[in-house]
Amino acid sequence: MNFTSDRVRSIGWITTLVVCGAVTLGLTLRVNAVKSQVHDTEKRIVWVRQDIDFLQTEFQTRSNQQALRDLNDIEFGYKAPMAGQYIEGERQLAALGMPAGPGAPAPIRYANAETTGSSDGSSLLAMVSPVTGATAAALPSAASADASAAGRDPERDALRRDAAALGKRLAHIEVAEAVAQ
Repeated sequence: MNFTSDRVRSIGWITTLVVCGAVTLGLTLRVNAVKSQVHDTEKRIVWVRQDIDFLQTEFQTRSNQQALRDLNDIEFGYKAPMAGQYIEGERQLAALGMPAGPGAPAPIRYANAETTGSSDGSSLLAMVSPVTGATAAALPSAASADASAAGRDPERDALRRDAAALGKRLAHIEVAEAVAQ
């Protein structure tokens, strides 16, 4: 085979390009490996920082507990409850009670609603005004106050009618019928 100088030059350039491509591929793989190691190291750094923060918090908490325990031992002398300090039921709790001393306030009593035999057949107790002591039947009703106020301000009356109509519309639920197809 007879190699001419042009052919030798072409083979040389092709060889140079193949070697450069192989070196570039090798360097790319090496750079990616180093990037992966850097990423893993950064993840480990973040994990170690979180672990350090956790340990610092734990240390501060435990040192605070130690300081509180020392303060309690020196200043207050509180102790944890023992098993004998717990009571078994209501009777044992009642036995711990003491009679009311002189000048003590009366115990709080709860109201007991009893039905009264009223003439209108209502089972509710009569409402009594705390100011006057009059029953609700003797007090002027809100309806009579509304009737006396009606006609004074037509705009207010219109707003009151609109509000009543809106209340009726909102309180009514209409069920839509399914359309047959």
